Amino acid sequence: MGIFGKLFGALKKTKDNLSEKLRVLFSKNKLGNEFYEELEELLISSDVSVTTAAEVVDRVKAKAIEGKLRDESYVTELLRGILIDILEESEVEPPAYPCVIMLVGVNGVGKTTTVGKLAKYFLSQGKTVTVAAADTFRAAASEQLAVWADRAKVRIVKHEEGSDPSAVIFDAVSSAKAKKTDVVIVDTAGRLHVKENLMNELRKMDRVVTREYPEADFLKLLVLDATTGQNAVSQARVFDEAVELDGIVLTKLDGTAKGGFIFSLASELSLPVLFAGVGEKIDDLEFFNSREFVEAIL
Repeated sequence: MGIFGKLFGALKKTKDNLSEKLRVLFSKNKLGNEFYEELEELLISSDVSVTTAAEVVDRVKAKAIEGKLRDESYVTELLRGILIDILEESEVEPPAYPCVIMLVGVNGVGKTTTVGKLAKYFLSQGKTVTVAAADTFRAAASEQLAVWADRAKVRIVKHEEGSDPSAVIFDAVSSAKAKKTDVVIVDTAGRLHVKENLMNELRKMDRVVTREYPEADFLKLLVLDATTGQNAVSQARVFDEAVELDGIVLTKLDGTAKGGFIFSLASELSLPVLFAGVGEKIDDLEFFNSREFVEAIL
């Protein structure tokens, strides 16, 4: 089953939730101020931020007035098109090779699992992969990553627990350059976005890659749990300020009925979703497609 089929299955909760709310909204309101106010509230209840929800509704309203059409299917199609536009405006090209992908994020979002899934993804694209265990603080983190590396059949670079994570990255990058490896995927320790010392550590890791491997396409991706809600935007803003994020990896997409914050990330921070996890298996992660996502939820 391809991403299209997996995505529709994973997002069934979201589609059912939104479709039912839209149906109720159309059944009790004609297009007018009250309708648009309730549409904005519907978007906010689906974890779209207040700012982005207002922008979306303003765009829907302007086009609906311009088109002088008021039926349900027309307005739904307008909404679908605007949501696709918002995501596509922040889209980036797939990685160029060689590339280094550093995953960052708070605790418990699934970074280590995502490293394994990304490794499998790039292998399926015919690329060589090395993973770097730069989470040197969490007990047994490198052993957990080693299990995923073994499942994906890729090399792993790791140091002892408590080592300097930047040293792990240095060794991984040096090894990748020597072996002409296509992709290095870096697992980092989960950190609260409000802890400045931990964010400084990320900046140091960032500098090591930039200095040692300037020819590589370096992507810093924030791993976000799809059930996070609107707090995702504030998390992303702080990580973005620390290391200038290139995009998002969305995990647990099959466990939410919302996920609207990805429109806010695109609109307010120009951060695209690059990859989405749509299940628990090692191959349940795909390159994100904006149009497919919107069509799967609306």
